[in-house]
Amino acid sequence: MARKTLMCGNEACGEGAVLAGCTFYAGYPITPQNELTAYMAKRMNEIGGIFIQAESELAAINMVFGAAAAGFRAMTSSSSPGMSLKQEGISYLAGCELPCVMVNIQRGGPGLGNIGPAQGDYFQSVKGGGHGDYKVIVLAPASAQELMDHTFLAFDLADKYRNPALILGDGLLGQMMEPVDIRASERKPEPPAKPWALTGASGRSPNVIKSLLLGDGVLEAHNIKLQKKYSSIKDAEVRFETVNIKDAEIVLVAYGSVARTAKAAVLKARSKGIKAGLFRPVTLWPFPEKALSEIADKAKRFLVVEMSAGQMVEDVRLSVLGKVKVDFHGRMGGGVPTEEEILAKIEEHG
Repeated sequence: MARKTLMCGNEACGEGAVLAGCTFYAGYPITPQNELTAYMAKRMNEIGGIFIQAESELAAINMVFGAAAAGFRAMTSSSSPGMSLKQEGISYLAGCELPCVMVNIQRGGPGLGNIGPAQGDYFQSVKGGGHGDYKVIVLAPASAQELMDHTFLAFDLADKYRNPALILGDGLLGQMMEPVDIRASERKPEPPAKPWALTGASGRSPNVIKSLLLGDGVLEAHNIKLQKKYSSIKDAEVRFETVNIKDAEIVLVAYGSVARTAKAAVLKARSKGIKAGLFRPVTLWPFPEKALSEIADKAKRFLVVEMSAGQMVEDVRLSVLGKVKVDFHGRMGGGVPTEEEILAKIEEHG
């Protein structure tokens, strides 16, 4: 039976992992996601799982690699500078087709920046921040409830496609307190069968997991296989939310916590007689390009709102293919767009 519990977003994310059957967590402290690490330390102990505070972010992602290869539902989390350190390991996970869940509660940058919320890691997340041609499934929650639900979903998607999945949050989402429905009855104590996992070769031929493929044409064939998998993910796993979109003349595009503020601005614009709507990508990869393209056939203008200098705006412009003008409003370095700012941009371009 569902019950509502007041939790911060970081804790809700951790509980989503537990409900999904995560039994291995490795991480390293960094603000503003430390509550998640602390929560997993407590919960892994309570359910008989494994918690490791690694000596570094590099160590943590490689511990996740080992646990995922052994068939565990494994997870790590960090914030922006820490995720930068994990990129080589993420490329190895993708190359070896190992499922795991990673969480990035973004902070201001570049460099060490500050602990304020930001969305400057979009490119790193959706374009493949490590080396090689690979993709990571990226989910962008907009509430504490979604942090829990999307983390649960991320484990299922990771296992379904044998691919790393990333929860892309921000400091606002991680720290805010909201009531969350905890669905304890949905917990999966055991992960699905993984015949490819390295569990000891007793009674079967040894499994091999590697990304070093030196034979003539072997690596190219592996890359072709990966691209076919990514194509199937794009066909099946696009997710988004719309608000007042059917007759919208100006369409706001925003994700994560900023989408909540954008929604408030859209509703205020509607009260003033402006036909505004909101398009919120839930999957940042695969990006809902087809849906945006169809909306661009009717809308007059798009306005992308981000806590960055403008990163997702490039994918929006690629999606609409010049059908309509795409404007941008952004704040950086911990700056958060306000409802008043967004409304002024709507009225300016409306």
